[in-house]
Amino acid sequence: MFYKKNGFPEENGIILCTVKKIIPHAIFVDLDEYEGRDGMIHISEIAPGRIRNIRDYVREGKKLVCLVLRIDKEKGHVDLSLRRVPMSLRNQKMEEYKQEAKSEKLLEYIGKQLKKDLKSAYQNFGVKLIDHFGLLNHAFNEIAAHGHEALTDLNFPKKEADIIVSILQEKIKPIEVKVDCVLVLESFSEEGIEDVKVALLAGESFAKKEEIKINLLYTSAPRYRLEVFANDYKIAEEEMKKVSAVILKAIKQRGAYGDVELKK
Repeated sequence: MFYKKNGFPEENGIILCTVKKIIPHAIFVDLDEYEGRDGMIHISEIAPGRIRNIRDYVREGKKLVCLVLRIDKEKGHVDLSLRRVPMSLRNQKMEEYKQEAKSEKLLEYIGKQLKKDLKSAYQNFGVKLIDHFGLLNHAFNEIAAHGHEALTDLNFPKKEADIIVSILQEKIKPIEVKVDCVLVLESFSEEGIEDVKVALLAGESFAKKEEIKINLLYTSAPRYRLEVFANDYKIAEEEMKKVSAVILKAIKQRGAYGDVELKK
């Protein structure tokens, strides 16, 4: 990766490192995401239990996902832990790194269309995208999905913005994720079917008005599956809560029962 941050990582942060030196009681690593920074992993922070030979666990050049334990900015020391990072976070960080590497290649391609090398592409718009969206990959997905609207706050020159949007919308298919829940809708009145129908229609109308993409599926009485689609899990979950609330409110207003069935 060409792009690196200045300064130090935050304590308790998860960072990517590359092993550069191994001694009997510690590992020295480069901090891949920070310019000119290195760190140390003591033998006690490599893995649980007794370690006879560090080389049974790591080798020079291996990439590691580590937790930042302590930072001494005056001395420039960064103490790290390998054993305290759960496998799920390791996998997530490595996937993030792979996606950022792919995005950097795409940034390089965009730069060429604007007659800039990779360094200039970062200086002119890449760093601004990272500062605004957090990650280059996140920025590119947002621009692919929302076009110029995603760049509104960044005030890029029109020619630059047009080329960025055009290339990203051509190259990237927007990510779509799905979340779902089961709604229990039950009425014992003579208009029981109508009660449920009115509640579901209220949810569909709300979703349409708010431009939320949903599916409402009958599973088996009194259960109905609500599926919500978005380009981000957090957004999809928030929208699912909104639509669910509208449906439950509508059926309860008709004196019937409604609830969200907890997943087992």
